[in-house]
Amino acid sequence: MDYGVREPARLGQFQLPDGRLLGWAEWGPADGTPVLLCPGAATSRRLGFGGDVVDAAGVRLISVDRPGLGVSGPAPGRTLTSWATDIRHLFRERALRAPSAVGFSQGAPFALALAADGLVNAVAVVSGSDDLAHPRFAHSLIPQVRDMVDAVAADPVAAEARFADFGSADALWELTVTTAPEADRAVYTDPVFQDAFRHALDEAFSQGPAGYARDTVLAMGRWPFDPTGIAVPVDLWYGQQDTSPVHSPDLGESLAQLIPTATRHVLSDAGGSLLWTHAEAVLHRLLAHVR
Repeated sequence: MDYGVREPARLGQFQLPDGRLLGWAEWGPADGTPVLLCPGAATSRRLGFGGDVVDAAGVRLISVDRPGLGVSGPAPGRTLTSWATDIRHLFRERALRAPSAVGFSQGAPFALALAADGLVNAVAVVSGSDDLAHPRFAHSLIPQVRDMVDAVAADPVAAEARFADFGSADALWELTVTTAPEADRAVYTDPVFQDAFRHALDEAFSQGPAGYARDTVLAMGRWPFDPTGIAVPVDLWYGQQDTSPVHSPDLGESLAQLIPTATRHVLSDAGGSLLWTHAEAVLHRLLAHVR
């Protein structure tokens, strides 16, 4: 089955004002409607989505390696706020005007941080991680995730070191496949998709586990922005069959109540991999906001 993974049409990197490099990949027409992808945990810029629909839809899809992953230079102590600053430079460098964003899984808070900072004009959160440290989830996290949240709250430096000790391409692949429901496992183990996914994992850890560890600290800590202040359209996409304990515990229900511009979509036939099984629907909805 074709899940829309393709080699990037264009690859590159540029130098930020502080000297760090930021790597990017693009698919679709260079003059298309810009859509920034914030990838999931421990994957690089190379794992895109909708490769079978972006050309027809006129979408210029841009994915970025977060600092310390892939070819982007490390930025110890980075935050969701500093991420928004990096992306502001990317938009200027790549001449991206009025972009929207997609945040998949652990990429969700990174995409929403851009919306909170006024950098994008619409967001699609797909199988997104939530503000897991928020008090509204105090009693709904599984013990392992609760331990991670508590560890970051108590001693973020020690927690980051612990995440780095765990992090590797093989460990993340094993975790993804063994915890996925059948609907997702069929996607992840498809030979073409698996090859692209493993390549993105290997590339993400090419500098070691520090980038993944920092991302995880940010995902398990409190968001530094207020979702109630987001003013652009936000679509929250979740699959009813999604069993990931680090996605939203209530499939975005309470987040949709916090974001005044949010619309929630829960698909009964989908799991956590819906970015690839329902790419056309996600992009069609996003484009309806910006065109």
